[in-house]
Amino acid sequence: MKSKTTLSALGLAALLVGCAAPQKPLYQWESYQAQVYDYFKDGSKEAQIAALEKDLEKMRAKGNVAPPGMRAHLGMLYVAAGNDSKGIEQLVAEKTQYPESTAYVDFLLKKYQKQ
Repeated sequence: MKSKTTLSALGLAALLVGCAAPQKPLYQWESYQAQVYDYFKDGSKEAQIAALEKDLEKMRAKGNVAPPGMRAHLGMLYVAAGNDSKGIEQLVAEKTQYPESTAYVDFLLKKYQKQ
């Protein structure tokens, strides 16, 4: 009986320790959300590109992962700014990192390659 109580106490302690351990966020957002907001407010595309590129560089340096959609957004900004090759490069990177975005990214690639 005592071993059952001890085992239960150890299990509860392990559960509490596991729940209390700080975890690294899955994605690093940096200024991505602010850049999306600026995009819809007709902000400077060049400034948004610079901010997102800086964010990606910081993420790479820290070994963090860019959130879904960030590279696709950056790709659309590049195309809107007239740099189609960089835009397509970012869209392909989005599709590679997040295969679930394939249908949307392929739609964008088809659209931009016709232009």
